[in-house]
Amino acid sequence: MRVYLDNCALPRPLNEITTDAIHILCKEIGLVNTLRFINQFTTGYGNYAEERDALFGDMALHEVIARIQENNFIYKRRLLNQL
Repeated sequence: MRVYLDNCALPRPLNEITTDAIHILCKEIGLVNTLRFINQFTTGYGNYAEERDALFGDMALHEVIARIQENNFIYKRRLLNQL
């Protein structure tokens, strides 16, 4: 971290300010809370409605839940087989 004698005299580069701010936040509130804080300012991307329709189409909620549970079971079984 650079030390500036007069922070008002010269504007610092934004990447330096961002880096310093993240370090300060991590020190004061911890990594997890820093990430939660930063994430509230990020915007998503893509079109949720289109992606949802492409993934689930006309599936009912109970069908989506069943598919999630099935995929979790398959994933866990693969993990156990790797041990």
